[in-house]
Amino acid sequence: MTAPSLPPPSPTAAVWSGPDGGFALIRQPRPELAPGEVLVRVELATLCGSDLHTLAGDRPTPVPTVLGHEAVGFVEEVAGPVRTADGKSVTPGQRVTWTVGASCGSCRRCTRGVPQKCAELRKYGHEAVDGRWRLNGGFATHCHLVAGTGLVEVPAALPAAVAAPASCATATVVCAARRTELSAGDAVVVLGCGMLGLTAIAYARDRGAEHVVACDVDENRRGQALAFGATAVCGPDELPGLAEAYGADVVLELSGSARAVRSALDVVGVDGRVALVGSVSPGPRVDFAPDAFVRNLSRVVGTHNYTVDDLAEAVRFLARTPVQGLFAALVPPALPLGEIDAAVASARAGTAPRVALHMDIG
Repeated sequence: MTAPSLPPPSPTAAVWSGPDGGFALIRQPRPELAPGEVLVRVELATLCGSDLHTLAGDRPTPVPTVLGHEAVGFVEEVAGPVRTADGKSVTPGQRVTWTVGASCGSCRRCTRGVPQKCAELRKYGHEAVDGRWRLNGGFATHCHLVAGTGLVEVPAALPAAVAAPASCATATVVCAARRTELSAGDAVVVLGCGMLGLTAIAYARDRGAEHVVACDVDENRRGQALAFGATAVCGPDELPGLAEAYGADVVLELSGSARAVRSALDVVGVDGRVALVGSVSPGPRVDFAPDAFVRNLSRVVGTHNYTVDDLAEAVRFLARTPVQGLFAALVPPALPLGEIDAAVASARAGTAPRVALHMDIG
C-alpha cells in the first residue's frame, strides 16, 4: 500500500516590523504562483551592509517586511515557462540565485539597458509584505520570485557561502567593472577593502589588471587585500604616491567615505575612469575642480545594483577564481534562521565581512 503523500511544510519568514518591533518568525501561506513566477527554497542567505542600515533606521523601508537580498536556493515550483540568464528552462530542483529586483522589461529604462532602475522596480528585501507577496526577501525558508526577476543557475560545487553574496556584492562589482570598461593591462585603484573591495581586487586580477592598489584605513583589511591579489596596499595618506607610481586607469570607490570619494577624483589618471559605488546613503557634498577633469579626460560613473548579465558573470567568476577558498573564509558558519537576532548582532560587531543564515528554524 502506498503511503499517503503529505503536503509540503508551510514556509516561515523572519518578518521585521521596524526597530521597535524587531523580528518574529511567522508561518506564511504557500503562494499560488502566477505565470512567470518561481518559488525557491532558500539554502543560505547572507546579511549585507544595507540590511544593517535598514535595521539601524538609516534607510527608510516599509514594514512589515522580509529583509535579505543575498541568497541562493533550490527551485521548488515554477509557473509557466521561465528561463535562466543563459536560456535554460527553470525546473524544480535547480540551484539558483536571483537579481535583487524584478523589472517590467518594457519601460524606457528597461529598454535602454538599465533594468535595475526600472520605473516599476520591486526589490527583494526592500518591500513591505502584502496579501500576495509575503515571501519577498531572503530571510525566510522560501522566496517568492515574481515575474521579471533574473535567475542564474548556480553550480553544485560552488559553496553556498560563496554563492549567496553574488546577488549583491559580486554582481555590483562586475557592473562597476563593466561601466568603467576595466580590461587587461589596466592599473586599478580600489578604495575600501570590505566585501566589495576584496571582490573588486580579485575580479580586477581576473580581468587581467596589471596592478591593483588597495587602500583602507584598517590594517587587517589591507592584509586581506594582499591575499586577494593586490599589488600594493596603503592607508589614505599614502594613496597619492602609490597611485602615481603604479597608475590609476580605473578607480573603484567602494567605501562611501567622503574622503575616499575625494581621493578617487584626485588620483584618477589621464583618460581614467572612476566608479562611485559605496555612496548609497546621503553624505556630505564633495567638491572637485572641473577644469582638472576636462584636461585629464576623466570619466565618472555611478554604479548601483546591476543587470542579470552582471549576476551571471558574477557566478561564473566565483566558480573559476583561484581565491574561492578565501571568499568562503569571509563567511563564518551559518546560524539558523531562528537565531537571526544573534546573526544581526554578529554582523554589527563586524567580526566578518558577511554573516550567514541557513534556513533550519533552530
